[in-house]
Amino acid sequence: MTDPKSPESLFQVRVYYEDTDAGGVVFYANYLKFLERARTEWLRDLGINQSGLAVSEQRLFVVKALDMAYRKPARLDDLLTIRSRVTRLGRASIHFAQRAERDGELLAEGNIQVCCVDAVQMRPAELPADLRAKLGSIQE
Repeated sequence: MTDPKSPESLFQVRVYYEDTDAGGVVFYANYLKFLERARTEWLRDLGINQSGLAVSEQRLFVVKALDMAYRKPARLDDLLTIRSRVTRLGRASIHFAQRAERDGELLAEGNIQVCCVDAVQMRPAELPADLRAKLGSIQE
């Protein structure tokens, strides 16, 4: 569990066979799954339940944009640490900087823009006030 007052979240994920390609390294798209899990667990640690927001406030989160750079391969059984930071809060968006590391060594890094949308209209919607307050207090 991440300290709710920390500006950075740490999430660990183990690499399984299903995560690797024919060359025995993590398939590039699977890093996106790891980053998604890290963001979701961070919100959970902050007391934000995404499925609850979908029901109570009809708000969903979608990835609008991302930029990834792959530096070194991860392999089967590696234990990765995903580091996540909020770099910007918009009216309806959250910008994250995330890194995948193995024993402190950078393997991949990305910038992800997540947008809040109305669950019915699928149009941009203002971030819930509770979420904005919690993320705003730890933003860099």
